[in-house]
Amino acid sequence: MKLKLPNPGLDDRIPSHKDLERMETEEAGDRPKWDNKAQYLLTCVGFCVGLGNVWRFPYLCQSHGGGAFMIPFLILLVLEGIPLLHLEFAIGQRLRKGSVGVWRSINPCLTGVGIASLLVSFLVGMYYNTIMAWIMWYLFNSFQNPLPWSQCPLNANRTGLVEECARSTTVDYFWYRETLNTSTSIEDAGGLQWWMVLSLVAAWTLLYVCTIRGIETTGKAVYVTSTLPYVVLTIFLIRGLTLKGSTAGIKYLFTPDVDELMNPATWLDAGAQVFYSFSLAFGGLISFSSYNSIHNNCELDAVLISIINGCTSVYSATVIYSIIGFRATEKYDDCVGNNILELLNAFNYPENSITESNYNNVFNHLNTTNPAIIAGLPIKECDMDTFLSQGVEGTGLAFIVFTEAIIKMPVSPIWAVLFFVMLFCLGLSTMFGNIEGVVVPLQDLRILPKSWPKEVFCALTCVISCAIGLIFALRSGNYWLALFDSFAGSIPLLVIGLCEMISVIYIYGIDRFNKDIEFMIGHKPNIFWQATWRVISPLIMVVILIFYFVTQVSKKITYLVWDQEAVDFPTLEARPFPAWINVIIFILAGIPSLAIPVFAVYKLIQKKCCKQKDYSEDTLETISAKIQMSDKIKF
Repeated sequence: MKLKLPNPGLDDRIPSHKDLERMETEEAGDRPKWDNKAQYLLTCVGFCVGLGNVWRFPYLCQSHGGGAFMIPFLILLVLEGIPLLHLEFAIGQRLRKGSVGVWRSINPCLTGVGIASLLVSFLVGMYYNTIMAWIMWYLFNSFQNPLPWSQCPLNANRTGLVEECARSTTVDYFWYRETLNTSTSIEDAGGLQWWMVLSLVAAWTLLYVCTIRGIETTGKAVYVTSTLPYVVLTIFLIRGLTLKGSTAGIKYLFTPDVDELMNPATWLDAGAQVFYSFSLAFGGLISFSSYNSIHNNCELDAVLISIINGCTSVYSATVIYSIIGFRATEKYDDCVGNNILELLNAFNYPENSITESNYNNVFNHLNTTNPAIIAGLPIKECDMDTFLSQGVEGTGLAFIVFTEAIIKMPVSPIWAVLFFVMLFCLGLSTMFGNIEGVVVPLQDLRILPKSWPKEVFCALTCVISCAIGLIFALRSGNYWLALFDSFAGSIPLLVIGLCEMISVIYIYGIDRFNKDIEFMIGHKPNIFWQATWRVISPLIMVVILIFYFVTQVSKKITYLVWDQEAVDFPTLEARPFPAWINVIIFILAGIPSLAIPVFAVYKLIQKKCCKQKDYSEDTLETISAKIQMSDKIKF
């Protein structure tokens, strides 16, 4: 017995196969098209492959048993990521609309799914482009020699170094004080930082210029933004492999700890990473696929982009840990060198009598024969694995760990410019999809006059986002961004993804969907797609959603503070959020998730109260109606 929920009026809301063929030949409709297949693939790759591939995936590998993490990641990529990616490509290509239009066509009660995607794209884009502003600030400062984060500034009396910098590191000081000028609490706003405001305005202005006419402009930009990161990653890999200790980092990354496979958190993080790394549920991929030819092979596209995405994650992790291996080796050598200097001075040994090769033997001998003297020396424990295991994700990896490694390289400004250009391209191509996920649904909702051109919708989106995003230019902005990152793009995306799959398979109908795919690509989906769409992928998403929700609710919510008055400074201090922050969390995670059921209830009540029959208002703007009307006008 096949399960399919009743869905009256569906045939009136969607174009038939004959209509689609007519649209293809007569070019009916007002939707733009891709110039070529390469442009479409590069845009999708640019949207899917973002900053998370560079700074989150390597951290998860290192945190969950190195090479062992690859096993659940690849399994869930196949069972969760590829099926949902194929589904979004296929339904967008079939119905020729953005996220709101697609789900409203399937059933008006599902309009909330598109609205939820719009809200998530808006919230994520708002803070994501702030990271772009930070990258632009660092890129601007990279055109200096020496790099500004390579040395501590002098104090006001010019008699020594600034105490905050001397007690921490040059890269920490430049990030937390010179760039963010961070406060010691999220409640201490501290006012706008003018250099961050300028960077933020510049980031949104550049994004607007690139997205001003939708795919007509972004389609040209992706030739650079989607390909340049791979060139830079390759350059960094070649350079990294020539540095001392790089192989130790790569070996540490991929050495498997099979015990981690029994840890549920490993599978949970792998599933979440697959979901986020594909940029699923944002609505951008649905919009992008709607611009394709109706007979485009969306199945092949999904598989190809999935392979590129997975390989990019592994490749970027290799590059990152070759540099982290170099950084760890430098720290290890400095640690041992300082210890050797202490021993030489304490025991009046001649210079070069203690080297790295005999350090351990000499230290063990002296510790046995002169334990009291050794105990009084500031000898530090030097362990290579400890330095390698200091895994950092997110902004910490880009703006602290990597910048520290760069200043130790010859001709460091060149490597800094390359690195931040790469990050900028990765972020910009992802923002193209985010803007598409906001602008197209806004047009579909018909809240604003339909006569307004796309340039106006893009401008409104960028201006409003920039204005609200000024909260990230406050001294407490870093704490706000961490809050947005934790909640805006987490549970809502899982809820939307699950609703998308249920909507297509059990409301639109799997049989109809199979026939649509056969019409578009020439053959029906095989048993793999059937099994994953019907059972496996929804089940995986339900499990991840439940576990993720339970872990988020049960753990105490804290944020990391840079405070030189803290006991363990320069280590960041974890502090609990104030109670009122729960309201913000509800806005970020609750409202997008609840938009789906709330809008469904609203449409049901509206239908009953107004006695609308088969949602006739939703059939007026269908492509079928437009084509029929155009035929009547002709005759």
